Amino acid sequence: MPKQTKQERLQQLRELVAFHRAKYHDEDAPEISDEAYDGLVRELGVLEEQVEGKRAAADVVGGRASDAFKKVTHKVRQWSFDNVFSYEELTDWDARLRRILAEAERDDDSLQYVAEHKIDGLKLVMEYQAGTLVRATTRGDGVIGEDVTHTAVTIKTLPKTLTKPVDLICVGEVWLSKKDFAALNIHQEKIGKPTFANPRNAAAGSLRQLDPVIAKSRKLSLFVYDIDLLDVRDTTIKVPETQQEELTLLTKLGFPVNQHSKLCKCVADIQRYYEAWIPKRDKQPYGIDGIVLKVNEINQQRLMGFTAKSPRYGMAYKFPAEEATTIVEGITLQVGRTGVVTPVAELRPVFVDGSTVSRATLHNEDFIIELDVRVGDTVIIQKAGDIIPEVKQVLLPLRPRDTKAFHFPKKVTECGGDGRIERVPGEAAYRCVSMDSDYLHQMKLYYFVSKPAFNIDGVGPKQIDLFLKEGLIRTAADLFELTEEDLVGLPLFKDKAARNTVTAIQAARTVPLYRLLVALSIDGVGEETARLLADSFGDVLAIAEADASAIASLHGIGDTIAESVTHWFSKKSNQRFLHSLLPQLTIKNPRVRKSNTELAGKTFVLTGTLESMTRDEAKDSIRAVGGKVSSSVSKKTDYVVVGADPGSKAKAATELGVTILSEATFQKMLAS
Repeated sequence: MPKQTKQERLQQLRELVAFHRAKYHDEDAPEISDEAYDGLVRELGVLEEQVEGKRAAADVVGGRASDAFKKVTHKVRQWSFDNVFSYEELTDWDARLRRILAEAERDDDSLQYVAEHKIDGLKLVMEYQAGTLVRATTRGDGVIGEDVTHTAVTIKTLPKTLTKPVDLICVGEVWLSKKDFAALNIHQEKIGKPTFANPRNAAAGSLRQLDPVIAKSRKLSLFVYDIDLLDVRDTTIKVPETQQEELTLLTKLGFPVNQHSKLCKCVADIQRYYEAWIPKRDKQPYGIDGIVLKVNEINQQRLMGFTAKSPRYGMAYKFPAEEATTIVEGITLQVGRTGVVTPVAELRPVFVDGSTVSRATLHNEDFIIELDVRVGDTVIIQKAGDIIPEVKQVLLPLRPRDTKAFHFPKKVTECGGDGRIERVPGEAAYRCVSMDSDYLHQMKLYYFVSKPAFNIDGVGPKQIDLFLKEGLIRTAADLFELTEEDLVGLPLFKDKAARNTVTAIQAARTVPLYRLLVALSIDGVGEETARLLADSFGDVLAIAEADASAIASLHGIGDTIAESVTHWFSKKSNQRFLHSLLPQLTIKNPRVRKSNTELAGKTFVLTGTLESMTRDEAKDSIRAVGGKVSSSVSKKTDYVVVGADPGSKAKAATELGVTILSEATFQKMLAS
């Protein structure tokens, strides 16, 4: 990269740190986050030690959570909220909810929201029987969590006995105050142990301690914000009908509840609440990374229901992504398991939103050309959605004179064959011409055992590397032939570890079809596409034998993915792999969706109350035969299904000449 001496960089950092120190302390108008400022201070400390023999600050490393806990299946699934990042996305969400109410012919004038702080902590599920705490569990994957009762009871504000003897499952957020976080890191330094990167990691690591004495010493705090299940038993307690009433009841039962919630009657109220807390977020004792919104009325929440991943009635409105400036020290090419080549900016490490970032995506060649990113540039980076670091802007006035524009090479060593890459026709992406490299094979094995695929507990990249090195496996099918004798004595494996690993592998033999499809690393086939393929064909061999047109005809797939699927199954090497893999597995095939040629592709609108099925069941039945469901009547509507007490949609259908179906006729069509 263009040359810059350590002394020059040291001076630049001193000026930058001095500037932001003044903005924060003197003007009370910080331009970067506390975390980003801390990252600059840490880098300054390293350079001062190297150049002048003194150190300004210590490096920070993250805590690790132990996995040595009893697994607990949640009685109520624990969902995570979707996110919005702008006022426009917020209004779109509000509009979607109002459409749901309109479809159900409910008045949307009563739609209100409760806004609460989105605490940057760790979710805790608490279960009480007759008012006594019986279990505290982490969220885990939403279905199975970890029993952390032994550490949760050390939280002073967590009531062990409620004020009323109710049966209750409630949810809260465990957090560590900034003051206690700072004291904890001072203590860590004194005893010669790593410090924590941020309060959230410290809280998570503390709650997952095996030793409750350690957890108690770290002074964890708690806010409770939701009720999942409630049996009032013989008490006079009224079951809450709104989110506000839930918060009130939680307080009466003795739980610590955040006092900054607000009832918002419209999107404008939400935006005012949101904007008011952005400048105050860093002044609270706990971390806030946004606000949480929930529909206030519980009946409306039930009507809106859930998507595959999140409740429709709730949303996290994230605060603006944190930004920081740093230097591009290199541009490298990262080869994914499907052969796609992605450019990555190698950064001078910088602290952003609670973590040290040293790499950021540059997406593709067109993105690099548009921003004109070069090695040596000073850039602004951000986390898109607080998750993926990306380069946002090049600060051209700070560009060194001898920088050169970046050009994609013709070859990449991680690709197979001679390493050649080519640009995908019609796209900005490059990919490997040949896919037969050891590196790509290794990446596919990593993914095969990962959580989205076979989810083999205790088998990850380190174990895969070891198995390959020892010659125990060549393909993923060989995993299922491993025995305890193969593993005992190897690095990472003692008797118990070997036994647990083999047990986990054997348990993974039974796999849903969609997870198998995900594990095959077919380009473009993620979980949603895999589920669609599985539900439509019902068997991996049926998918293998399908032609591209049959796959492309599925709504939501299209020609590109269809060609990718058929190409994968047409390759002899993949056929040999499946031939060796499938006998090892018990595949749970879903019920195949009907391919009703009469109704496939037809658009239905539902109005009124159906007697034989719920609205959601009717929608599922329509989708099962290839039909589509719309919330409004138009000339493109094929059928309007009319139940009891139909609304204006029936009238609109008559005016537009759309076919109206009674419930009985609708059922006959579905059965035909």
